[in-house]
Amino acid sequence: MMKKILALLVVATVLTSCVSKKKYVALEADLTETRGELQQTTIEKEALEAKFVKIEKRVEVYNSQINSLQADNSTLQASNNQKMELLEDNSVVMSANMKENLKETLAKLPAEELVGAKTLKDSMNVAISYNLKKSINENNIENDSDIDVNIDQTVVMISVADSLLFNSGSYNVSRNAYSLLSKLADVIQAEPSIDVMIEGHTDSKGIHTETIVDNWDLSVKRSTAIVRLLQNKYKVDPARLIPSGRSSYVPLTDNSTYKNRARNRRTNIIIMPNLNKFFALMAEEDVVSLD
Repeated sequence: MMKKILALLVVATVLTSCVSKKKYVALEADLTETRGELQQTTIEKEALEAKFVKIEKRVEVYNSQINSLQADNSTLQASNNQKMELLEDNSVVMSANMKENLKETLAKLPAEELVGAKTLKDSMNVAISYNLKKSINENNIENDSDIDVNIDQTVVMISVADSLLFNSGSYNVSRNAYSLLSKLADVIQAEPSIDVMIEGHTDSKGIHTETIVDNWDLSVKRSTAIVRLLQNKYKVDPARLIPSGRSSYVPLTDNSTYKNRARNRRTNIIIMPNLNKFFALMAEEDVVSLD
């Protein structure tokens, strides 16, 4: 009986030992497989990380290129805005920014002032003319019997009797004229895009002195005297002033009477828009806005 029990124990032990070894082998196989899968996952992870790094670098390159293109586009846009174009009548040029500035200026004018403006150049002339009229009115230049103001489209002619400006036969400017010249200087300074011609006229009565050769000489010296006063006393830019003498050859009426000769003795102050200066000023505004 004892022998049978011992035999059964041996068989049981052997059987138990065999089952445990099989499980161990199976577990060991699972472990090996798991390790293999983990190693493969690690390799794949490293490969993905490497690809991600490459993608990040490409994104950086693309972003850099985009930023560069945007900067180039801004530069090109600014350049395009500054690019000069011919106006409708091919006489003057202006940029897109300058056109925009002009439109803003025109928007401030009364609608009735723009009725006759058919081209952009016409509109620009209207803008300058309107500003001139406004400045002349504000300075009360017309309120004097010895002053006649005539505005023909964009040219303003202020005709001043010589009795207000000079003594007879002299080219020294009377102090009585200082008030008028001060107002005139304010008008000139208020509109930087205009030039001013000072035009002297005499009657037909001849003159010859130690300092004056003839009426040509007198008319030129009178206009030059006013130009110098505007420059030196009232600080008007001399580049905008044009002295001119017409002698007695452009009379308002005949010289048969004293009254008529007095009318012919005059100084015309002609205010003229300068298109080149107007557009140059607008171009300067563009540069400032781009800075």
